[in-house]
Amino acid sequence: MRNITRILSSSVVGLGLMTGLAHAEELTIATVNNGDMIIMQKLSSEWEKQSGNKLNWIVLEENVLRERVTTDIATKGGQFDILTIGGYEAPIWGKAGWLTPVDDLGDDYDYGDLLEPIKAGLTVDGKLYAVPFYTESSFTLYRKDLFDAAGLKMPEQPSYDQIKEFAAKLTDKSKQQYGLCLRGKPGWGENMAFLGTMINSYGGRWFDMDWKPQLTSEPWKKAVTDYVQLLTDYGPPGATANGFNENQALFSTGHCAMWIDATSAAGRVYDPNQSQVADKTAFTRSPVAVTPNGSSWSWSWNLAIPQTSTKAEAAKSFLKWATSKEYVKLVGEKEGWVAVPPGTRKSTYALPEYQKAAPFAATVLEAILSADPSKPTKDPVPYTGVQFVAIPEFQAIGTVVGQQIASALAGQQSVDAALETAQKQVERDMTRAGYIK
Repeated sequence: MRNITRILSSSVVGLGLMTGLAHAEELTIATVNNGDMIIMQKLSSEWEKQSGNKLNWIVLEENVLRERVTTDIATKGGQFDILTIGGYEAPIWGKAGWLTPVDDLGDDYDYGDLLEPIKAGLTVDGKLYAVPFYTESSFTLYRKDLFDAAGLKMPEQPSYDQIKEFAAKLTDKSKQQYGLCLRGKPGWGENMAFLGTMINSYGGRWFDMDWKPQLTSEPWKKAVTDYVQLLTDYGPPGATANGFNENQALFSTGHCAMWIDATSAAGRVYDPNQSQVADKTAFTRSPVAVTPNGSSWSWSWNLAIPQTSTKAEAAKSFLKWATSKEYVKLVGEKEGWVAVPPGTRKSTYALPEYQKAAPFAATVLEAILSADPSKPTKDPVPYTGVQFVAIPEFQAIGTVVGQQIASALAGQQSVDAALETAQKQVERDMTRAGYIK
Protein backbone atom coordinates (compact mmCIF):
# COMPACT_ATOMS: atom_id res chain seq x y z
CA MET A 1 0.00 0.00 0.00
CA ARG A 2 2.86 2.39 0.81
CA ASN A 3 4.51 1.77 -2.55
CA ILE A 4 1.22 2.41 -4.34
CA THR A 5 0.82 5.62 -2.34
CA ARG A 6 4.29 6.79 -3.40
CA ILE A 7 3.59 6.09 -7.07
CA LEU A 8 0.26 7.90 -7.01
CA SER A 9 1.67 10.75 -4.96
CA SER A 10 4.50 11.40 -7.40
CA SER A 11 2.03 11.62 -10.27
CA VAL A 12 0.42 14.71 -8.74
CA VAL A 13 2.92 17.37 -9.77
CA GLY A 14 4.39 19.27 -6.83
CA LEU A 15 1.69 18.31 -4.33
CA GLY A 16 2.71 14.84 -3.25
CA LEU A 17 -0.86 13.98 -2.26
CA MET A 18 -1.36 10.80 -0.31
CA THR A 19 -4.04 9.32 -2.51
CA GLY A 20 -3.33 5.61 -2.25
CA LEU A 21 -6.59 4.90 -0.50
CA ALA A 22 -8.53 1.73 -1.11
CA HIS A 23 -11.71 3.72 -1.63
CA ALA A 24 -12.88 7.29 -1.74
CA GLU A 25 -13.48 8.92 1.63
CA GLU A 26 -15.98 11.61 2.60
CA LEU A 27 -14.42 13.96 5.13
CA THR A 28 -16.23 16.50 7.30
CA ILE A 29 -14.30 19.73 7.80
CA ALA A 30 -15.23 22.49 10.25
CA THR A 31 -13.94 25.96 9.41
CA VAL A 32 -14.50 29.65 10.08
CA ASN A 33 -16.34 31.95 7.67
CA ASN A 34 -13.30 34.15 6.99
CA GLY A 35 -12.37 35.11 3.43
CA ASP A 36 -9.27 32.90 3.25
CA MET A 37 -11.29 29.85 4.25
CA ILE A 38 -14.04 30.68 1.76
CA ILE A 39 -11.35 30.61 -0.95
CA MET A 40 -10.07 27.28 0.41
CA GLN A 41 -13.58 25.85 0.14
CA LYS A 42 -13.95 27.20 -3.40
CA LEU A 43 -10.65 25.71 -4.59
CA SER A 44 -11.01 22.39 -2.74
CA SER A 45 -12.66 20.82 -5.79
CA GLU A 46 -9.11 20.63 -7.20
CA TRP A 47 -8.08 18.38 -4.32
CA GLU A 48 -11.28 16.34 -4.64
CA LYS A 49 -10.51 15.68 -8.32
CA GLN A 50 -6.91 14.72 -7.61
CA SER A 51 -7.61 12.52 -4.58
CA GLY A 52 -11.02 11.09 -5.40
CA ASN A 53 -12.21 12.06 -1.92
CA LYS A 54 -15.09 14.38 -1.02
CA LEU A 55 -15.39 17.15 1.56
CA ASN A 56 -18.45 17.96 3.61
CA TRP A 57 -18.02 21.61 4.70
CA ILE A 58 -19.33 23.03 7.98
CA VAL A 59 -18.61 26.79 7.74
CA LEU A 60 -19.42 28.72 10.91
CA GLU A 61 -19.12 32.16 12.47
CA GLU A 62 -16.03 32.36 14.70
CA ASN A 63 -17.67 32.11 18.13
CA VAL A 64 -19.97 29.28 16.97
CA LEU A 65 -17.08 27.36 15.38
CA ARG A 66 -15.10 27.47 18.61
CA GLU A 67 -18.03 26.27 20.67
CA ARG A 68 -18.86 23.42 18.27
CA VAL A 69 -15.34 22.05 17.81
CA THR A 70 -14.40 22.46 21.49
CA THR A 71 -17.48 20.55 22.62
CA ASP A 72 -16.95 17.84 20.02
CA ILE A 73 -13.28 17.23 20.74
CA ALA A 74 -13.64 17.38 24.54
CA THR A 75 -16.49 14.86 24.49
CA LYS A 76 -14.87 12.71 21.76
CA GLY A 77 -17.98 13.25 19.64
CA GLY A 78 -16.20 12.42 16.38
CA GLN A 79 -18.27 14.71 14.15
CA PHE A 80 -15.27 16.10 12.27
CA ASP A 81 -12.26 14.77 10.39
CA ILE A 82 -10.55 18.15 9.94
CA LEU A 83 -10.73 21.12 12.29
CA THR A 84 -9.82 24.77 11.83
CA ILE A 85 -8.36 25.79 15.19
CA GLY A 86 -6.31 28.66 16.53
CA GLY A 87 -2.82 28.94 17.93
CA TYR A 88 -4.50 28.92 21.36
CA GLU A 89 -6.15 25.51 21.04
CA ALA A 90 -3.47 23.59 19.11
CA PRO A 91 -0.83 23.15 21.87
CA ILE A 92 -3.42 22.65 24.63
CA TRP A 93 -5.37 20.03 22.68
CA GLY A 94 -2.18 18.40 21.41
CA LYS A 95 -0.87 18.03 24.96
CA ALA A 96 -4.23 16.55 26.02
CA GLY A 97 -3.91 13.87 23.34
CA TRP A 98 -6.93 15.10 21.40
CA LEU A 99 -5.11 15.72 18.08
CA THR A 100 -3.28 13.48 15.62
CA PRO A 101 0.36 14.54 15.05
CA VAL A 102 1.04 15.85 11.55
CA ASP A 103 4.83 15.50 11.29
CA ASP A 104 4.54 12.92 8.51
CA LEU A 105 3.25 14.86 5.49
CA GLY A 106 6.42 13.99 3.54
CA ASP A 107 9.80 15.55 2.77
CA ASP A 108 8.27 17.41 -0.18
CA TYR A 109 6.01 19.31 2.23
CA ASP A 110 9.09 21.34 3.24
CA TYR A 111 8.52 21.88 6.95
CA GLY A 112 11.63 24.09 6.96
CA ASP A 113 9.79 26.64 4.84
CA LEU A 114 7.22 27.27 7.61
CA LEU A 115 7.89 30.39 9.68
CA GLU A 116 9.69 29.10 12.76
CA PRO A 117 7.76 30.99 15.51
CA ILE A 118 4.46 29.81 14.05
CA LYS A 119 5.58 26.19 13.77
CA ALA A 120 6.98 26.30 17.31
CA GLY A 121 3.63 27.50 18.65
CA LEU A 122 1.92 24.41 17.22
CA THR A 123 4.49 21.99 18.58
CA VAL A 124 4.38 20.16 21.92
CA ASP A 125 7.20 17.88 23.11
CA GLY A 126 8.68 17.83 19.62
CA LYS A 127 5.44 16.84 17.87
CA LEU A 128 3.56 19.11 15.45
CA TYR A 129 -0.18 18.96 16.09
CA ALA A 130 -1.51 21.31 13.39
CA VAL A 131 -0.27 22.99 10.22
CA PRO A 132 -0.69 26.75 9.72
CA PHE A 133 -3.18 27.88 7.08
CA TYR A 134 -2.65 31.56 7.66
CA THR A 135 -1.08 33.72 10.34
CA GLU A 136 -1.78 37.25 11.39
CA SER A 137 -0.74 40.02 13.71
CA SER A 138 -2.65 43.28 14.09
CA PHE A 139 -2.10 46.71 12.60
CA THR A 140 -3.88 49.97 11.78
CA LEU A 141 -5.57 50.44 8.42
CA TYR A 142 -6.55 54.01 7.55
CA ARG A 143 -7.94 56.09 4.72
CA LYS A 144 -5.06 58.14 3.34
CA ASP A 145 -7.46 60.29 1.26
CA LEU A 146 -9.40 61.35 4.37
CA PHE A 147 -6.18 62.02 6.28
CA ASP A 148 -4.82 64.14 3.41
CA ALA A 149 -8.07 66.11 3.08
CA ALA A 150 -8.04 66.87 6.82
CA GLY A 151 -4.33 67.78 6.83
CA LEU A 152 -3.48 64.89 9.14
CA LYS A 153 -0.37 62.69 9.08
CA MET A 154 -0.40 59.17 10.46
CA PRO A 155 2.84 58.39 12.34
CA GLU A 156 4.74 55.14 11.91
CA GLN A 157 3.41 53.98 15.27
CA PRO A 158 0.53 56.11 16.59
CA SER A 159 -0.36 56.50 20.24
CA TYR A 160 -3.90 55.86 21.44
CA ASP A 161 -4.17 59.57 22.24
CA GLN A 162 -3.38 60.34 18.58
CA ILE A 163 -5.93 57.74 17.43
CA LYS A 164 -8.51 59.52 19.57
CA GLU A 165 -7.63 62.91 18.03
CA PHE A 166 -7.77 61.54 14.47
CA ALA A 167 -11.07 59.76 15.13
CA ALA A 168 -12.66 62.97 16.42
CA LYS A 169 -11.59 64.93 13.35
CA LEU A 170 -12.61 62.28 10.83
CA THR A 171 -16.06 61.37 12.16
CA ASP A 172 -18.98 62.68 10.12
CA LYS A 173 -22.04 60.72 11.14
CA SER A 174 -24.23 62.61 8.64
CA LYS A 175 -22.24 60.82 5.91
CA GLN A 176 -22.08 57.52 7.85
CA GLN A 177 -18.34 58.11 8.08
CA TYR A 178 -16.95 56.92 11.39
CA GLY A 179 -13.55 57.83 12.74
CA LEU A 180 -12.77 54.37 14.06
CA CYS A 181 -14.12 50.85 13.70
CA LEU A 182 -13.20 48.24 16.33
CA ARG A 183 -14.50 44.83 17.34
CA GLY A 184 -17.43 45.06 19.74
CA LYS A 185 -18.97 41.58 19.39
CA PRO A 186 -18.43 39.70 22.66
CA GLY A 187 -16.08 36.73 22.71
CA TRP A 188 -12.53 35.89 23.73
CA GLY A 189 -11.57 35.82 20.05
CA GLU A 190 -13.70 38.82 19.09
CA ASN A 191 -13.80 41.99 21.24
CA MET A 192 -11.21 40.62 23.67
CA ALA A 193 -8.71 39.87 20.88
CA PHE A 194 -8.41 43.57 20.09
CA LEU A 195 -9.06 44.80 23.63
CA GLY A 196 -6.45 42.42 25.05
CA THR A 197 -3.74 44.20 23.07
CA MET A 198 -5.06 47.62 24.10
CA ILE A 199 -5.00 46.60 27.77
CA ASN A 200 -1.47 45.23 27.39
CA SER A 201 -0.27 48.51 25.89
CA TYR A 202 -1.95 50.52 28.65
CA GLY A 203 0.21 48.56 31.11
CA GLY A 204 -2.41 46.00 32.14
CA ARG A 205 -2.27 42.25 32.53
CA TRP A 206 -4.80 39.48 33.08
CA PHE A 207 -3.09 38.01 36.15
CA ASP A 208 -0.23 38.87 38.50
CA MET A 209 2.51 36.37 39.27
CA ASP A 210 0.25 34.65 41.82
CA TRP A 211 -2.53 34.21 39.22
CA LYS A 212 -4.71 36.82 40.91
CA PRO A 213 -6.97 38.54 38.33
CA GLN A 214 -6.18 42.21 37.67
CA LEU A 215 -9.39 43.29 35.94
CA THR A 216 -10.12 46.16 38.34
CA SER A 217 -6.61 47.62 38.10
CA GLU A 218 -6.13 51.16 36.81
CA PRO A 219 -4.68 50.10 33.41
CA TRP A 220 -7.75 47.93 32.75
CA LYS A 221 -10.15 50.71 33.79
CA LYS A 222 -8.34 53.28 31.66
CA ALA A 223 -8.10 51.04 28.58
CA VAL A 224 -11.71 49.86 28.70
CA THR A 225 -13.01 53.38 29.42
CA ASP A 226 -11.12 54.73 26.39
CA TYR A 227 -12.32 51.81 24.25
CA VAL A 228 -15.97 52.45 25.16
CA GLN A 229 -15.57 56.19 24.60
CA LEU A 230 -13.89 55.72 21.21
CA LEU A 231 -16.66 53.48 19.89
CA THR A 232 -19.48 55.49 21.49
CA ASP A 233 -18.28 58.85 20.16
CA TYR A 234 -16.58 57.91 16.90
CA GLY A 235 -17.68 54.37 16.01
CA PRO A 236 -20.58 52.99 13.97
CA PRO A 237 -23.95 52.35 15.63
CA GLY A 238 -24.56 48.85 16.96
CA ALA A 239 -20.86 48.17 17.52
CA THR A 240 -21.62 45.25 19.86
CA ALA A 241 -22.70 43.27 16.78
CA ASN A 242 -19.47 43.93 14.89
CA GLY A 243 -16.67 41.40 14.76
CA PHE A 244 -13.88 41.02 12.21
CA ASN A 245 -16.10 40.31 9.20
CA GLU A 246 -18.58 43.12 9.95
CA ASN A 247 -15.83 45.70 10.41
CA GLN A 248 -14.10 44.54 7.25
CA ALA A 249 -17.35 45.16 5.36
CA LEU A 250 -17.69 48.61 6.94
CA PHE A 251 -14.11 49.59 6.08
CA SER A 252 -14.26 48.19 2.56
CA THR A 253 -17.40 50.17 1.79
CA GLY A 254 -15.95 53.47 2.97
CA HIS A 255 -17.53 53.84 6.41
CA CYS A 256 -14.37 53.75 8.58
CA ALA A 257 -11.54 56.28 8.58
CA MET A 258 -9.44 53.88 10.68
CA TRP A 259 -9.67 50.23 11.62
CA ILE A 260 -7.33 48.41 14.04
CA ASP A 261 -7.53 44.69 13.41
CA ALA A 262 -5.92 41.61 11.87
CA THR A 263 -3.21 41.94 9.24
CA SER A 264 -5.02 39.19 7.31
CA ALA A 265 -7.58 41.83 6.30
CA ALA A 266 -5.03 43.55 4.08
CA GLY A 267 -5.41 41.15 1.16
CA ARG A 268 -9.13 41.82 0.90
CA VAL A 269 -9.05 45.57 1.66
CA TYR A 270 -6.43 46.03 -1.07
CA ASP A 271 -8.34 43.89 -3.57
CA PRO A 272 -10.42 46.17 -5.86
CA ASN A 273 -12.81 43.28 -6.50
CA GLN A 274 -13.72 43.21 -2.80
CA SER A 275 -13.06 46.76 -1.62
CA GLN A 276 -14.28 50.19 -2.68
CA VAL A 277 -11.29 51.81 -0.95
CA ALA A 278 -8.50 49.59 -2.31
CA ASP A 279 -6.64 52.59 -3.79
CA LYS A 280 -7.34 54.89 -0.82
CA THR A 281 -5.99 52.70 1.99
CA ALA A 282 -2.71 52.88 3.87
CA PHE A 283 -1.46 51.06 6.94
CA THR A 284 0.77 51.51 9.96
CA ARG A 285 1.58 49.66 13.16
CA SER A 286 -0.85 49.02 16.01
CA PRO A 287 -1.18 51.92 18.46
CA VAL A 288 0.67 52.07 21.77
CA ALA A 289 -0.01 53.72 25.11
CA VAL A 290 2.56 53.25 27.92
CA THR A 291 4.37 50.20 26.47
CA PRO A 292 4.78 48.52 23.09
CA ASN A 293 4.69 45.08 24.78
CA GLY A 294 1.69 43.12 23.60
CA SER A 295 0.36 45.99 21.49
CA SER A 296 -0.14 43.78 18.43
CA TRP A 297 -1.36 40.25 18.60
CA SER A 298 0.00 36.93 17.40
CA TRP A 299 -2.54 34.50 15.93
CA SER A 300 -2.66 31.61 13.52
CA TRP A 301 -5.55 29.71 12.00
CA ASN A 302 -4.49 26.11 11.52
CA LEU A 303 -5.74 22.79 10.20
CA ALA A 304 -5.73 19.82 12.56
CA ILE A 305 -7.06 16.26 12.73
CA PRO A 306 -8.91 15.06 15.84
CA GLN A 307 -7.84 11.70 17.25
CA THR A 308 -11.45 10.54 16.84
CA SER A 309 -11.26 10.65 13.04
CA THR A 310 -11.06 7.27 11.36
CA LYS A 311 -9.94 8.90 8.10
CA ALA A 312 -6.64 10.39 9.22
CA GLU A 313 -4.65 9.47 6.08
CA ALA A 314 -7.16 11.16 3.76
CA ALA A 315 -7.32 14.12 6.15
CA LYS A 316 -3.52 14.45 6.06
CA SER A 317 -3.70 14.53 2.29
CA PHE A 318 -6.00 17.55 2.47
CA LEU A 319 -3.87 19.31 5.11
CA LYS A 320 -0.84 18.82 2.91
CA TRP A 321 -2.59 20.23 -0.15
CA ALA A 322 -4.21 23.24 1.58
CA THR A 323 -1.02 24.44 3.28
CA SER A 324 1.48 23.71 0.50
CA LYS A 325 3.58 26.09 -1.62
CA GLU A 326 1.55 24.91 -4.58
CA TYR A 327 -1.69 25.95 -2.91
CA VAL A 328 -0.31 29.46 -2.39
CA LYS A 329 0.43 29.65 -6.12
CA LEU A 330 -2.99 28.23 -6.98
CA VAL A 331 -4.69 31.00 -4.97
CA GLY A 332 -2.49 33.60 -6.63
CA GLU A 333 -3.34 32.36 -10.12
CA LYS A 334 -7.07 31.79 -9.52
CA GLU A 335 -8.01 34.53 -7.02
CA GLY A 336 -5.24 37.11 -7.44
CA TRP A 337 -1.88 37.34 -5.70
CA VAL A 338 -3.15 39.80 -3.14
CA ALA A 339 -5.43 37.02 -1.81
CA VAL A 340 -2.81 34.38 -0.93
CA PRO A 341 -2.82 33.14 2.69
CA PRO A 342 -0.26 35.23 4.61
CA GLY A 343 2.24 34.54 7.33
CA THR A 344 2.95 30.82 7.07
CA ARG A 345 5.70 30.14 4.53
CA LYS A 346 8.95 32.00 3.91
CA SER A 347 8.65 31.21 0.20
CA THR A 348 5.43 33.23 -0.10
CA TYR A 349 7.33 36.43 0.67
CA ALA A 350 9.96 35.62 -1.97
CA LEU A 351 7.39 35.40 -4.78
CA PRO A 352 7.78 38.44 -7.07
CA GLU A 353 4.08 38.29 -7.97
CA TYR A 354 3.14 38.58 -4.29
CA GLN A 355 5.64 41.34 -3.60
CA LYS A 356 4.22 43.36 -6.49
CA ALA A 357 0.55 42.80 -5.59
CA ALA A 358 0.87 43.21 -1.80
CA PRO A 359 2.53 46.48 -0.71
CA PHE A 360 1.76 45.51 2.87
CA ALA A 361 3.64 42.17 2.75
CA ALA A 362 6.87 43.26 4.47
CA THR A 363 5.00 45.17 7.20
CA VAL A 364 2.74 42.21 7.91
CA LEU A 365 5.67 39.78 8.08
CA GLU A 366 7.54 42.09 10.46
CA ALA A 367 4.46 42.41 12.69
CA ILE A 368 3.99 38.63 12.79
CA LEU A 369 7.62 37.94 13.64
CA SER A 370 7.91 40.75 16.20
CA ALA A 371 4.89 39.77 18.32
CA ASP A 372 6.35 38.06 21.40
CA PRO A 373 3.91 35.80 23.31
CA SER A 374 6.57 35.26 25.99
CA LYS A 375 6.68 39.00 26.89
CA PRO A 376 3.13 40.24 26.36
CA THR A 377 2.97 42.84 29.14
CA LYS A 378 4.89 45.62 30.89
CA ASP A 379 4.91 43.81 34.24
CA PRO A 380 5.84 40.13 34.67
CA VAL A 381 3.14 37.49 34.21
CA PRO A 382 3.00 33.71 34.77
CA TYR A 383 1.51 33.04 31.33
CA THR A 384 2.33 33.23 27.63
CA GLY A 385 0.06 34.62 24.92
CA VAL A 386 -0.52 38.16 23.68
CA GLN A 387 -4.27 38.52 23.19
CA PHE A 388 -5.05 35.35 25.10
CA VAL A 389 -3.72 33.49 28.12
CA ALA A 390 -2.46 30.05 27.15
CA ILE A 391 -4.39 28.07 29.76
CA PRO A 392 -7.44 25.84 29.10
CA GLU A 393 -9.69 28.00 31.29
CA PHE A 394 -9.15 31.15 29.24
CA GLN A 395 -11.71 30.38 26.56
CA ALA A 396 -14.55 30.58 29.10
CA ILE A 397 -12.95 33.39 31.12
CA GLY A 398 -12.26 35.57 28.08
CA THR A 399 -15.80 35.18 26.80
CA VAL A 400 -17.38 36.10 30.17
CA VAL A 401 -15.22 39.22 30.38
CA GLY A 402 -16.02 40.09 26.77
CA GLN A 403 -19.74 39.85 27.51
CA GLN A 404 -19.46 42.21 30.48
CA ILE A 405 -17.51 44.77 28.44
CA ALA A 406 -19.97 44.53 25.55
CA SER A 407 -22.71 45.28 28.07
CA ALA A 408 -20.85 48.44 29.12
CA LEU A 409 -20.38 49.41 25.47
CA ALA A 410 -24.13 49.01 24.94
CA GLY A 411 -24.74 51.40 27.84
CA GLN A 412 -26.33 48.75 30.06
CA GLN A 413 -23.84 49.26 32.90
CA SER A 414 -20.78 51.34 33.74
CA VAL A 415 -17.26 50.25 32.89
CA ASP A 416 -16.43 49.97 36.62
CA ALA A 417 -19.48 47.78 37.25
CA ALA A 418 -18.62 45.56 34.28
CA LEU A 419 -15.06 45.06 35.46
CA GLU A 420 -16.13 44.43 39.09
CA THR A 421 -18.50 41.68 37.94
CA ALA A 422 -15.88 40.21 35.60
CA GLN A 423 -13.22 40.29 38.33
CA LYS A 424 -15.43 38.33 40.74
CA GLN A 425 -16.30 35.72 38.11
CA VAL A 426 -12.67 35.22 37.07
CA GLU A 427 -11.60 34.97 40.72
CA ARG A 428 -14.19 32.21 41.23
CA ASP A 429 -13.11 30.37 38.09
CA MET A 430 -9.41 30.54 38.90
CA THR A 431 -10.03 29.41 42.49
CA ARG A 432 -12.09 26.42 41.32
CA ALA A 433 -9.37 25.53 38.80
CA GLY A 434 -6.74 25.57 41.57
CA TYR A 435 -4.65 28.53 40.40
CA ILE A 436 -5.54 30.60 43.48
CA LYS A 437 -5.17 29.02 46.91
